[in-house]
Amino acid sequence: MRVRIRTTPQAEAQALAAATWWRKNRPAAPNLFTNEMAGAFDLLAGAPGIGHRYPDSRVPGVRRLLLPGTRYHLYYVYDQEASECVILAVWSAVRGRAPRLQRP
Repeated sequence: MRVRIRTTPQAEAQALAAATWWRKNRPAAPNLFTNEMAGAFDLLAGAPGIGHRYPDSRVPGVRRLLLPGTRYHLYYVYDQEASECVILAVWSAVRGRAPRLQRP
């Protein structure tokens, strides 16, 4: 069974900013971020529990999935009853600090 993927407005804005930056600053692979995001969404739709638990959050049940080529993390929660993954943040793994996560 596949689950629905939904993004919060915050995660949507972060993804758009990252995709724009990647296209502008990585001419050898301008679509890498967008392609990795699409692949991650597909992966989460089929296997929502794949991400590592992220215990350092005030939001219960947060998981984190690394996009290895771009070194971004997707922070998300999986609501099994609603059959949906909610992406809370799209955050660079090299930032040195974690995002502020809010309940969906």
